[in-house]
Amino acid sequence: MDTAVVVIDMINEFVYGKFGGERAQSVIPCIKRLLSYAREKSIPVVFLMDAHEEGDAELEVWGEHAMKGTEDSQIIDDLTPNPEDYFLEKSRYSSFHDTGLEKLLKDLGVNNLILVGVTTDICVRHSAADAFFHGFKTIIPRGCVNTVSDELQERALKEMADLYRAKIVDLEQVID
Repeated sequence: MDTAVVVIDMINEFVYGKFGGERAQSVIPCIKRLLSYAREKSIPVVFLMDAHEEGDAELEVWGEHAMKGTEDSQIIDDLTPNPEDYFLEKSRYSSFHDTGLEKLLKDLGVNNLILVGVTTDICVRHSAADAFFHGFKTIIPRGCVNTVSDELQERALKEMADLYRAKIVDLEQVID
C-alpha cells in the first residue's frame, strides 16, 4: 500500500483541553470513519502527538501545553488506536521535524499521505508543506481537519492546495 493516514494532534489538550473546543471535536466522526476504512484496507495509520519538554520553542509562543508524559499529550479516547498503529511525538508544528516520520513512511513504501487532525492552519499546514518538500503527495479530507475559524480554515486549505498541491476533497472521495 503506497498510502498512509497521518493523524495530527488529536490529543486531549487540542480537542478537549486548553486549545480544544467544538471545532476540534467536530472532526472526530470523520476521522473515525477514515480510520475504520484504513484499517479495513490495511492502510497504515500514524498518530503524531504534540509532546513538549521545558525549553521547547513553541512554549515561548503558546505557553505551557501538551507536556510530554502528561494526559494532555495523549491521543483522545474517541480515536482508540490499534496496536498496529504507529505513534510519534513532535515538538514543532510540522509532523516531520525530528520525529522520524519521513523514515517510517519510506520504510513502509508510502508516497501518498492523507492528513487529518488539528489545527488546519498551523500543524496540518506545516506538515503538508514538509510532506511536499520531502516528495510526498497529500490528500486532505476537509471534514477531517479544522481550526478556530471558518476564515482561517478556508485560507489554510487554499494555501495547501495552491502552494503544496494538496488535494482537498470530501471524505467520500477517499473511502469510495
